[in-house]
Amino acid sequence: MSRSVQALAYARPSALTTEGGTGLLGLETSGGLTPVGREAHPQFFAGFLSSPQAAARGLLAVADVAAARYYQRTLRASLDPVVTAGGDRLRFESFSGCCGVYARLDVLPEGLDSADTGHGTTNVDVNNPLREALSRLSGDEPLHLRVGPDELAVTTADGPVVEKKVPLPDRWLRGFAEAQVITAGFDLRAELSAAEAVRFLRTLPRTTTTGAGGRGSLWVVPAGRTLRPTTRPVPGAVCLPGPERLTALQRVLRHATALRVYGPAAPGGAATAAAWEVTLPGMRLTLTLSPEPSRGFSGEGAVLEALATDEAAADADLVSVLLSWEPRIDTADLAAQSGLSPQRVRGALTRLGTAGRVGYDAADAAYFHRELPYDAGRAEARNPRLTAARALLADGAVHLHTPTAPTAGPGTATVRSGERHYQVREAAGGVLSCTCQWWADYRGRRGPCKHALAVRMARRGQTATTPTATTPTATAVTAAGETR
Repeated sequence: MSRSVQALAYARPSALTTEGGTGLLGLETSGGLTPVGREAHPQFFAGFLSSPQAAARGLLAVADVAAARYYQRTLRASLDPVVTAGGDRLRFESFSGCCGVYARLDVLPEGLDSADTGHGTTNVDVNNPLREALSRLSGDEPLHLRVGPDELAVTTADGPVVEKKVPLPDRWLRGFAEAQVITAGFDLRAELSAAEAVRFLRTLPRTTTTGAGGRGSLWVVPAGRTLRPTTRPVPGAVCLPGPERLTALQRVLRHATALRVYGPAAPGGAATAAAWEVTLPGMRLTLTLSPEPSRGFSGEGAVLEALATDEAAADADLVSVLLSWEPRIDTADLAAQSGLSPQRVRGALTRLGTAGRVGYDAADAAYFHRELPYDAGRAEARNPRLTAARALLADGAVHLHTPTAPTAGPGTATVRSGERHYQVREAAGGVLSCTCQWWADYRGRRGPCKHALAVRMARRGQTATTPTATTPTATAVTAAGETR
């Protein structure tokens, strides 16, 4: 796994203090992006919270996920949450160290007690003393939240006095992009009352054995006012692999008003991702789980098609200038402003998601704008399958076939990889299948293999120039052990 070090510099530690019977929660910011550009310590919000205890525990839940690994637990995992101010709400986001759980706390306008909210994205300091103070918060005393330094800190601080250097895996960054694409395909599958939500979540098993390909995954299906566990994906079922990964929701159960579950239609017996949302007074806490505890979002391959097309890249450049930190992005409005079709706008948003510039909120069924304070090109440049596909194309390893008869179908292609050759065919709906081991294992459930991706790029390049068909003499064979 490729890693780098992310340096987070804060003017001072975040802290929870008390003054005149009012709690003062100051969250310090580091290296943020705003509408006026990059700022060292931007301020996004200063005001009272409508539900102090629920907000404190929701923030702790997001921090819990950032500090946790649900797979290979002995490895280190700790990164301060990301906060995005969208003009009317605050979104706190984090990924687990294993990249298999994505957490987001949305503090909605009604949760911010009508206070003004800025625009931008940054990391916020959540240190151990702050976590302990938030855990002890009790009663109904008012809580004033400040996201970013106050004016005094800005004018008197000579420089950062708190610096954290944390490991930042590339797959953590890619996880933001993959989660956005995957959740965009979710629909609401179940909704439970507060009492039923608490009863259901507290009866979940603490561990689950998940076999290869999701065999042995836990599924749940709506049954009356609650959810019933099942071992197979019956119609209407939602996958729940690794129920112990929902532990962070326990933080907020006493404040829950409902539980909503989002997911795709169950595709046969294959495990799928799903989002579990606890609604709170003026807030929503959502945990999105990858299809398997050992399977991080970064390897799902949902963004590869968008990364492989120059059209999506050009569309993304156009759409990006129209974004303005909206908490809800209307694709129809973007289509009207840009002159692109809604389908191309969605492709552009997927592309922008690979740079962390948009996320997706299943509750709103809408994208939202953010700007991660990281190198935007890393997720694309260090995607192994995309890099391998471009190398195959550059080496002239892709040979496109032209049908010899009107009934021959859309044609095939042969891809030379090392000493082996693989046959790529186009199925109904434009899905490319391959004779490699990756396709045999996943059959498109984790995006295209590098051979199919290279063929897709070659075909797009062919349509942009004069087509030249080539027929290789090599025979396509299936070989196990091909690198991914």
